[in-house]
Amino acid sequence: MSKRALLSTRPFLTLEGARIILEAAKEKAKEIGVDMDIAVVDGGGHLIAFERMDAAKITGIDIAINKAFTSACTRKPTSEYAKIAGPGGEAFGIHASNQGRFTVFGGGVPIFAQDEVVGAVGCSSGSAAQDEAVAGASIGAFLHMLNG
Repeated sequence: MSKRALLSTRPFLTLEGARIILEAAKEKAKEIGVDMDIAVVDGGGHLIAFERMDAAKITGIDIAINKAFTSACTRKPTSEYAKIAGPGGEAFGIHASNQGRFTVFGGGVPIFAQDEVVGAVGCSSGSAAQDEAVAGASIGAFLHMLNG
């Protein structure tokens, strides 16, 4: 077995990348008129950066972090779970997993680079659609910068 087979060469999200995402999220949040709690995590769901805009909801702090965690770890937007996690759904009860951190409503979006999930953004304080729009815009800005 070669030594190369023992180590990964996967891309990872840096603090500078997380800062770009935060700035883009704040810009979109200002554009829609909703101050946000914004969390950026790495591919394993660990917090890299967080910002709470002035009028963002205090209760949204943990929600934003948990949305990002859920999205990074499942490699899916959290909005996908809204459809299947309710009573009778195939994932009913999943919200209680991972010490209650698993989030099943919109606002968490994974970040893909080189076909790998390198992290995720979680936004909270608006409606699920507003949270998801801010997260999506921030990732779009990051990917535009990354891919030129």
